[in-house]
Amino acid sequence: MSNRGEPLYKSRPVAPSPARFGWCTRVNDFISMSEGCSNTYLIETPEGNILINSGMGLEAPVHQSNFAELAGEIDGTIKYAIVTQGHTDHVGGIQYFRDRNPGLQLIAHANNEEHQTYDARLGGFRQARSAFRFTEAFLEAFEHFAASGYKDINRQDRPTADITFEDRYEFSIGGLDVVVIGQMGAETNDSLVVWLPQHRIVFTGNLFGCPFGHFPNLVTIRGDRYRDALVCAQAAQTVLDLEPEMILYGHHEPVVGAELIQREVTAYRDAIHYVHDAVVEGMNQGKDLATLQQEITLPPECEVGEGYGMVAWSIRAIWENYAGWFKHESTTELYSVPQKAIHADLLELAGAQAIIDRAEKKATAGQREEALHLLDIALSAEPGNEAATALSIDVHESLLEDARTFRTTGNFWLEGWLEQQIKLLKGGKNVSLREVLK
Repeated sequence: MSNRGEPLYKSRPVAPSPARFGWCTRVNDFISMSEGCSNTYLIETPEGNILINSGMGLEAPVHQSNFAELAGEIDGTIKYAIVTQGHTDHVGGIQYFRDRNPGLQLIAHANNEEHQTYDARLGGFRQARSAFRFTEAFLEAFEHFAASGYKDINRQDRPTADITFEDRYEFSIGGLDVVVIGQMGAETNDSLVVWLPQHRIVFTGNLFGCPFGHFPNLVTIRGDRYRDALVCAQAAQTVLDLEPEMILYGHHEPVVGAELIQREVTAYRDAIHYVHDAVVEGMNQGKDLATLQQEITLPPECEVGEGYGMVAWSIRAIWENYAGWFKHESTTELYSVPQKAIHADLLELAGAQAIIDRAEKKATAGQREEALHLLDIALSAEPGNEAATALSIDVHESLLEDARTFRTTGNFWLEGWLEQQIKLLKGGKNVSLREVLK
């Protein structure tokens, strides 16, 4: 039996959100936090300040205002900015802060430029793939900005670092020792942590994924390259070895207490190893991917949340990261014609109503995924079929109800996807994230 106690993920929020004026707090007498798409932090010293991450370009003036509210006038005081990873919500506001702090030096991992280039290369693709989850949040944020008098929206930056390193970079300012440690993590290959050894505080950014205490998102349904499970586990070990008393995370409030941190990060590390090893063992035993997704579950001693990544999705990511896309199940996998190309043939042979009737029986029996497979056939061939549409809405709504209560926190991505599909099935339209961000 596990004596771990209640896992921390159950009491922490999951969903990220764009910055708001007033979403800020003092962490201690020299660190302030401004929340946003990713948290931004200001470290104050007598000889100048340090900015940890900058938010998206559109968030930078909000973070500036929040820090000024807590720390007073900060223009001209920031000597260094450090970005914990190359994602747009970490680097996008750097130029805004450079303009107000002449001589500001940006510190980033040596892989930061590669990651920014990679993100920019697929910017249009990712914005289209992410729209179902973030468009409404950004529309609400822009309404908040306008109501607060912020209308001339700051541009997104793609900065170049002044100081780069691979393994470790150290400096001191105003009596504060700062150690910057390179460690690939659960989201990027340019991740780093910022360690304040005198205070045993570590800034991790999203080293363990978006929300703290959850299984890493080894593959994103918005579309991204696979993250390696063992790399994620090593990131956890890097933080464990520091023995911090506080983690200032990429989202939401700090994680405080050496014992709590050791317990939670150990559970996270062990959960990754457990799933990874179970997948590898199953692969070597000749088990197919679907079987592994259905069989592998976490033991109580390493229970973590699945509010952003999910174990079943990560099982597939581990499998495909090792073995690629070819499952050895059908010759058709090796060719370009998709299964939906013969959906009209199936409807002609069986009749739409027969397929819908069978889907309804499956749904009534609780076999909702099988029902959706059948409904995909019907709606692929006859997109306007009212009976198939109505049943598909019912199945999606049932899945959404389960998703919202899954493992206490629900799952951010799954809920968003199901909500969007219900909206489209009911005749709604997609809203472009690209247009919103313009």
